[in-house]
Amino acid sequence: MTETGGNQTDGRLSNDSVTGAEAAVLSLAQHGVRHVFGLCGDTSLPFYDALARLNHGITHVLSRDERSAGYMADAYARVTGRVGVCEGPSGGGATYILPGVVEANESSSAMVCITSDVPVTARGRYPLTELDQTAMFRPLTKTATTIDHVDQIPDVFRKSFRAATTGRPGAAHIGLPYDLQKQTLDPERIWAQPRHASFPAYRAGPDPETVAEAAAILRAAKAPVFIVGGGAIISGAMEELDELATLLRAPVASTVSGHGALSDLHPLAVGVVGANGGTDETREVVQAADTVVFVGCRAGSTTTEHGRVPGRGVPVIHIDIDPMVVGANYRCDAGIVADAKLALSALIEALRDADLASGGELAATLDDMRARKFAMFDRLARSDDRPVRPERLLAALQTHLPEDGIIVADPGTPCPYFSGYYRFPRAGRHFITNRAHGALGFSLSAGIGAWYGRPDATVVSVMGDGSFGFAVGEMETLTRLNVPLKMVVISNACFGWIKASQNAGYGSRYFSVDFSRTDHARIAEAYGIRSWSVSDPAQVDTAVREALAHDGPALIDIVSQVLQDTNVPVSAWMG
Repeated sequence: MTETGGNQTDGRLSNDSVTGAEAAVLSLAQHGVRHVFGLCGDTSLPFYDALARLNHGITHVLSRDERSAGYMADAYARVTGRVGVCEGPSGGGATYILPGVVEANESSSAMVCITSDVPVTARGRYPLTELDQTAMFRPLTKTATTIDHVDQIPDVFRKSFRAATTGRPGAAHIGLPYDLQKQTLDPERIWAQPRHASFPAYRAGPDPETVAEAAAILRAAKAPVFIVGGGAIISGAMEELDELATLLRAPVASTVSGHGALSDLHPLAVGVVGANGGTDETREVVQAADTVVFVGCRAGSTTTEHGRVPGRGVPVIHIDIDPMVVGANYRCDAGIVADAKLALSALIEALRDADLASGGELAATLDDMRARKFAMFDRLARSDDRPVRPERLLAALQTHLPEDGIIVADPGTPCPYFSGYYRFPRAGRHFITNRAHGALGFSLSAGIGAWYGRPDATVVSVMGDGSFGFAVGEMETLTRLNVPLKMVVISNACFGWIKASQNAGYGSRYFSVDFSRTDHARIAEAYGIRSWSVSDPAQVDTAVREALAHDGPALIDIVSQVLQDTNVPVSAWMG
């Protein structure tokens, strides 16, 4: 961990003026920023010098790739509720950091991304690394601003934090030209709105009329079911969800991002539904509903299996902070545009003493549903088949990972398996995956960000070997900063999701999806990381137990089944 600091204790300078770079650092400090994830570059030199000289309480985490910095900041925001901040240089640095910014924005993670830029006076004169940063970032963020004058720096920082934390949280981009970082401005211009340090900064309450409409539908519902997305966790609405579901005796299903809105051990918990992580058994619960309540989710293609579950014609109540989401994919009988926590609280008050039609008959079927869902899983988790079945890994982590642990899963094999079968005993953000765009290489970097956000938690990054190849450089970051991240590589020597889709929809004509098997354990050892290589199913439990107990970073390389040969909970491949 690299602490940066200098000669001031209150986040301000005593001088009559500050440089633009100093103003940027002080603006971050005044917004309560504790960590910045990033990578150095020529145009960032004044900013880095200000980070080195000033006493601001900010830890700078040097990544080995700008994409990684973005993923670190995203995961940090998800587990802390504070704004994740990433930074990178101009040109290639700005293009490299973009994937992390896009994922955060579409996943409703509050992020501020700073990329330094060529001098204002050099614009249009073909300097090295010049590009139109605002044009690139604007369609992919809530706000994108390249600063034109040094006096704008505090205003743009305030605007960016305001955009990131209000309404639907998301990403904001700041372009910070090199020459402006050296110019001076009045330090009195630097101040921050305290609420914009975390999200949601302000909660928007529901319209009483829409609450009354939804309450009337719920009073008449005999078999209501909740489908809850990540917005409920972002809002911190877990207790209200539990109370309302218990009042209605209604099952609670979740999207992939909403996994954790309710403890998986709760008697009303259905688990993840949809094309990625849902199973026949969870699908049956949603199909049996006579009313569906979407909370903090978009009701998109993965969650609804391309609009097939729930079926059309079922009364729908949709609660979301984003008005464009409500009613976008399903005809909405009652829409509530509001913060999920406040909306659920209002429904509790409206229904607390009401005569409810729901008798809990559907909830009474959940024990049997779970028994059927896990019967096959439990059998496969004991299998001695080779290559190793992924169920064996999940069972070992379920046994040994502490209850407050965090799992960060890449797309491919990890995401649907952990969505469908891992039971998180506590409500809250204990599962992170990049469901918005599904880029490979997410979990290793995001695991670092998650650990900086919750250093007391055990963080496990699970990835395929395809994803490992994208992010292997960050293993040096782990050892340099002594981040005790635990990594698991599900190694099957192919891009498994695409290969499974070629198997299902293209007559098993496999093309350009297989690659050479890599000894990931030896690579980890070269970086100074404790590692295990596992091909015998009987060794999985021991390796997991020992890796979790290790006091530094650790990696387990598991020679695993090819994805299309597994019992992965995916209802349909691309075909």
